[in-house]
This record gives sequence, structure tokens and C-alpha cells, in this order.
Amino acid sequence: MEKVTKNVKIDSTELTARLFGSFDVNAKMIEAAFGVGLKNRSADGDSITVSGENAESVKAAVRAIESLIRLARSNEVLTEQQVGYVISMIQDGNDEELFDLDDECICITTGGKPIKPKTVGQKRYVDMISKNTVNFGIGPAGTGKTFLAVAMAVRALRQKKVNRIILTRPAIEAGEKLGFLPGDLQSKIDPYLRPLYDALFEMMGAENYARLLEKGVIEIAPLAYMRGRTLDDSFIILDEAQNATPEQMKMFLTRLGFNSKAVITGDLTQTDLPSGQKSGLATAVKILGDIDDIGIHAFTERDVVRHKLVAKIILAYEKHERKESEQRSASKKSPRQNKTEIKK
Repeated sequence: MEKVTKNVKIDSTELTARLFGSFDVNAKMIEAAFGVGLKNRSADGDSITVSGENAESVKAAVRAIESLIRLARSNEVLTEQQVGYVISMIQDGNDEELFDLDDECICITTGGKPIKPKTVGQKRYVDMISKNTVNFGIGPAGTGKTFLAVAMAVRALRQKKVNRIILTRPAIEAGEKLGFLPGDLQSKIDPYLRPLYDALFEMMGAENYARLLEKGVIEIAPLAYMRGRTLDDSFIILDEAQNATPEQMKMFLTRLGFNSKAVITGDLTQTDLPSGQKSGLATAVKILGDIDDIGIHAFTERDVVRHKLVAKIILAYEKHERKESEQRSASKKSPRQNKTEIKK
């Protein structure tokens, strides 16, 4: 069978190098995914040749390369996660959605690294936060729920849209007892707030963060400390909200004051509440879903931007939990139902 060949124009050898990746790892991922071969035949590095036996596979590979070229123009390095994400979107026929990943930069870290949405889901989440006053980001670990919310808060502060950033989490014990930890109350709750500290350190630097914390421009506290307050001119983030009770969630949402914005993040599959206790996050999403100026975004394993193994772990756990749920449902059937099914 005669091979199908297509050429993709590219701007420079530097862009080609970014696209192919270190030791051609990105190119190998594309070749394996679509069953094609890639070659940089031009001495000037201004085109890539894609060849294969299946015309549709070659076309799909070309679309993947064109999407990655757009990303490579705005990123110094294309990660394996980004390449894998683009490949999966192309394979599922969702490549048009990749055009939503524009060159928007939320803010710059102290190391000079631009913070941008890396998936379509993240882009929609960021756009939702820009548009709505109250926002819910729900999904598995590693999807950037908290990090992007903190980045949006830092941007709002730098643009003087708010006067302070307030970060809070429920101090729920995940298999460990707070009383056994050394130190005063602040020392005991610090481990629960560490992800928020880390995000702020990266975006602001430790010295700037400490200065703003001392001035009260940044506040980090357990959720219980929010009771009785009215929060005006603030960007408020409630992290790990799956561990808030319905009463705590209602209390938090009613703290919102004038010219403020709230982002509530959590993973409903990782609640640490006592058995039988309802999650305030799950309740809030059901109650508030149809109210204007409240946005709800659900991330999926495709939005995971950590190690590629994390997405596989999430899928494996979801599969296991579905199987256990089906088994529990089957075991609840009456003896008569079970006998009827056996006879059938």
C-alpha cells in the first residue's frame, strides 16, 4: 500500500525542537498514537513530514501537530502531559475545543513563569471565575482547582479589583488527631493550609507574602473562623470544601460582602467527614445550581496536570468504586428478586 504523506509548515528550528521534545519524546508519542512517522526533512527546519498508510491517521496527526505548534509558540517547553492531552482530544474528535486554549496569562510567578490554563477544562474554569461572583470547582486531585483559584485571586489583588485575599479550609482530621500535633492552634492547623501557602509563595515570593500577611492583605484561617464576619472587597477561596458540613457551607456563603468574589473547590470522592455526615459541597451544588451569578465547573481526569500516572490512578479508583456500588446494589435485592433472576 502506498504511503500517504503530508507536510506541516513550521516557523523555525527552535519551534521544531520544542515540538519534537527532548530526545524526540513528543514526536514518538505522536507516532505511537496515530501510527505515523514524523521527519524534519528541511535543513532550515521549516516543515515536518507526516507519513503513514492510513489517510485519516495522517490527517489526525497533522491536526495534533498544528495544535501543539500553537501551544509551543507560547510555552518554552511542551510537557508530555500537554502532548498526551492534545492527542487524546484529537482522538476523541474534540480538537476544535483546543482553539479555546489561547495565550491568556493569569499572572507571573516570582521565577518569571507564566501561569496559564493547560486544558480546555481549566480555561473554562478560569473564564467562569472571571464572570461569576460565586464559583464552584469540583474534581479530582491535580486538576489545578486550588492553584488556578489562587492565581486568579493574586491577579485581582494586583489589578486592585479587591483589597485582600482570604483563604480558608475546614480543619478536618484525615486519619490523624490535631491534639497529638505539637505547638499552639496555629501550628496545629498549618499542615492543613500548606497547599495554600505553597501556591502563594510561588506567585508572590516568601518575603512579599509575609509582608502582605502582616498587613492583613492576605488572611489564611480555618473555616470556623469565618463565622460572624462580612467580607467586603475580598477574593475568598474555600479549599477542600468537601469536608465542610452543610451548616458550615451555608455559613461561609452568607459571609460574602460587596465587591467580593468567592471560589469553592473540592473533590467529592475524598471526603474526610464522619460516616453518614453529608458534605456541604455536594448539598450546595444541588441547591445553588440554577442561580444566576453562581458558576459550577466539574473537572475530569483529563484535566489532571500532574504526573500522567495520577490520571490512571483516578480512573482505576473510579472503576473500583463503581464496581463496589453495583455489588452493594445487587446485595440489597430481596431473596425473591434474586431467585427470579437465577431462574431466568
